[in-house]
Amino acid sequence: MFEFLIKKLKAHPRKIVFTEGTDPRILEASARLLSGTFLTPVLVGNLDEIQAAAEEAGFNIRGAEIIDPEAFPDMEKMVSTLVELRKGKMSEEECRKLLKQANYFGTMLVKMGYADSLLGGATYSTADTVRPALQLVKTKKGAHLVSSCFILVRGEEKLAMGDCAINLSYEDSVDKEGNVTLTAAQKLAEVAIESARTAKVFGIDPKVAMLSFSTNGSGKGGTVKLSHDATIVAKEMAPELAIDGEMQFDAAVAPEVGQLKFPGSPVAGHANTFIFPNIEAGNIGYKIAQRLGGFEAYGPILQGLAAPINDLSRGCNADEVYKMAIITAAMV
Repeated sequence: MFEFLIKKLKAHPRKIVFTEGTDPRILEASARLLSGTFLTPVLVGNLDEIQAAAEEAGFNIRGAEIIDPEAFPDMEKMVSTLVELRKGKMSEEECRKLLKQANYFGTMLVKMGYADSLLGGATYSTADTVRPALQLVKTKKGAHLVSSCFILVRGEEKLAMGDCAINLSYEDSVDKEGNVTLTAAQKLAEVAIESARTAKVFGIDPKVAMLSFSTNGSGKGGTVKLSHDATIVAKEMAPELAIDGEMQFDAAVAPEVGQLKFPGSPVAGHANTFIFPNIEAGNIGYKIAQRLGGFEAYGPILQGLAAPINDLSRGCNADEVYKMAIITAAMV
């Protein structure tokens, strides 16, 4: 899978921001990326401290861009841009103070075009990585929410699963007068379509199953109606995609079960992109695949943002940083 992504990046080299520039794992991954000449690390932090940390750890980061918020030549431009983005919510002085934080400064580098993507979270929490992205980069045109997708790999087999990390559940959005502005089904449908698009980036021809404990009307209650209605909405929104549901997992992956329970479905029995009705099912599902199924899990890959920004686990190692950097940059 990574050969496929690296080939893509070699054709279109990118820059990726690392918000924790002195972290040894970030430095090791940066040195490895630089040796490949397809992705330029942009390390946020003090120049001397980053160089000293790299030298002490024995990593060659020659070729990386190091940007110190305290010495950034375009800081005034960045401050004024942030003031405009946070209009009415933050003063100029508050914006200036906020940009001393690497997570906000790094996100603004992406927002203003100094870099193409960002990977954070080696020391920051998920919230501290995602919050600046939501406030500054915001959702892309046509998107109403940010979601996540995991790519699971076992040998040559690749699967996509969403949303397993961001949206706890799906409820209707209403305005002050109580009018529904976005239904729960529309939200889940958007997750399905975004997950299918993410799957394509990784060379998966998406066959999307909207998962449930019911197959084609066999059960009622719980989230069955949500998955059923979201299937209808997703088909209307993206008729070019193979999407079907609601269906149980066995009907989604086993041809003999799929065609028995859901005869005529182009997805049943052949699904490779799985959409869960809430985060509990999704998180449990991908971890079962990882721990019992022997799949490597890459993610969470954030979807719906106007630029690729992803979060690391604070327990990550350098190899995971390297791989997530490639994944993130390939989403451009």
